Amino acid sequence: MEISIQGLTKAYGDFKAVDHLDLEVADGELGGLLGPSGCGKSTTLFMLAGLTEPTSGKILFGGQDVTNIPPEDREIGLVFQNYALYPHMTVLENITFPLINRKVPKQEARRQAEEIAKVVHLEGLLGRKPKALSGGQQQRVAIARALVKKPKVLLLDEPLSNLDAKLRVETREEIRRIQQQVGITTLFVTHDQEEAMSISDHIAVIDHGVLQQYDRPQAMYQNPCNVFVANFLGMPQINMLDAEITDAGVVHAGALLRARADFPAGVQLPNGHYRIGIRPEDFELSKGGLPQVADHVRMTGRDLLVFFTLGGTALRLLAHSDQPIAKGSGFEVRVRPGHLIVFGGDDRVLAKC
Repeated sequence: MEISIQGLTKAYGDFKAVDHLDLEVADGELGGLLGPSGCGKSTTLFMLAGLTEPTSGKILFGGQDVTNIPPEDREIGLVFQNYALYPHMTVLENITFPLINRKVPKQEARRQAEEIAKVVHLEGLLGRKPKALSGGQQQRVAIARALVKKPKVLLLDEPLSNLDAKLRVETREEIRRIQQQVGITTLFVTHDQEEAMSISDHIAVIDHGVLQQYDRPQAMYQNPCNVFVANFLGMPQINMLDAEITDAGVVHAGALLRARADFPAGVQLPNGHYRIGIRPEDFELSKGGLPQVADHVRMTGRDLLVFFTLGGTALRLLAHSDQPIAKGSGFEVRVRPGHLIVFGGDDRVLAKC
């Protein structure tokens, strides 16, 4: 069932927590709502769930306007950040609870719970209580309880925030597996860009209640629409520099980063002051490039994160760990063709060169 959000707004006096949000999540897709704390993503989710009343706008599930329909009639499954499991109940009792509430016969409720428990790999834990489970297992119980009602839409609010780093990775992969196996349209709220990038079909980046960009993860990473999205996506963070575009090309502190003759066909940028962005992996070590000295080098595993200074600006590049670079080492560097991002005065992307 597709989700359609049309002009959705939530205002508290003069403050707009969500400001005219338009968004489409296709049937069977997992969409990520991504942004910093307080940006409006959870407010959006709670409006979809019917727990928060919109100031204006529409919410449609499968073409049906559900904006004013009570939560219990929206055919949604909702998983909260803190799991909200009943501590005195077993896993089985937690999963069957919504069915028993709907007057489903006990035996049938048990059958349906055991069926969904297999999907989330909990079939051997049905007799345990939540305190005897790991954080990841508790999260799967919460998901099973949400799915046992056979909802048309699944809503997840920061579902991994209470887990340690290793469990976060394992559980996010489990969420993706379960979502694909069940085939349910899902909206997933997170402030963690790695989580959103790794499991979402599309990501909506939100800032101050306003949708900044909605796209597939790889497309958004490679082609951010503005400075905020470019800065928010990527770890290590993108390098941002002030630069001049002259007749010679893109110049920072006297260093020519891209010759005008090497601009892609059709890119016409008038001379003037610009902001430019270069991702750390888009620097490449190259003889004949700009001579630099490593201020600091950090091993990250497969890669080296090399810190250097260009014209007073601290920059970072990623190089393969087999490169012979250490603190104080000299090297030559250039920007990969087509990977220098030019931003205009309104912080929107003008071109890549």
